[in-house]
Amino acid sequence: MMGDDGNDRGVIFDMDGVLVDSARPHFRSWQRLAAEHGRTVTERQFAETFGRQNRDIIPLLFGPVPPDRLEALARRKEAIYRDLIRADPPIVEGAVDLVRGLRERGVRLAVGSSGPRENIELILSAMEIADVIDAVVSGDDVSKGKPDPEVFLRAAEKLGLPPRRCVVVEDAPVGVEAARRAGCKSVAVLMHHPADRFPQPDLTIQRLADLVPQRLTELIE
Repeated sequence: MMGDDGNDRGVIFDMDGVLVDSARPHFRSWQRLAAEHGRTVTERQFAETFGRQNRDIIPLLFGPVPPDRLEALARRKEAIYRDLIRADPPIVEGAVDLVRGLRERGVRLAVGSSGPRENIELILSAMEIADVIDAVVSGDDVSKGKPDPEVFLRAAEKLGLPPRRCVVVEDAPVGVEAARRAGCKSVAVLMHHPADRFPQPDLTIQRLADLVPQRLTELIE
């Protein structure tokens, strides 16, 4: 039964690197896309762009491209990625328990991700948590990518809460910066970046499995 002690608080999860350890399938999908066009993508190039929107990444990897080709490349990359995810969903340890534990406390839940909505829906379905997520804001819903705060401002609005009553859980420095600009509290998960890369998150953890619902809700006391 849902509790009522957290219904004036929200938690906004990034998707990639937080709920799913998607770095490897994303890297493989960029590699395959590049190979189809006679190019290569290095791990360093990937690490420097991970967490950003495709429309920002593609010019860095492929050079200037017209808008129609950019959209075609983005669609192809995400199709490759979804095939990889369907074959083996890389769900992060502790993610499902954390989400459901927050729901039991009555906390409002959202996903705020740079990824396409189709990717988010696929992963939420694979995790079997779509029924407890109150709002989704995808890269399709915003005009500016992180570190711009638009994605988290929209997520807070959809939850019916002011940003100061929301905590963002992120694995990327640009995501933590976006949370700061939005006026949200933030938790940095050190999945892919060292602690010194993050712009002063309110809480830093090594693994999502180390996080319990109470620690999140205490950030919004």
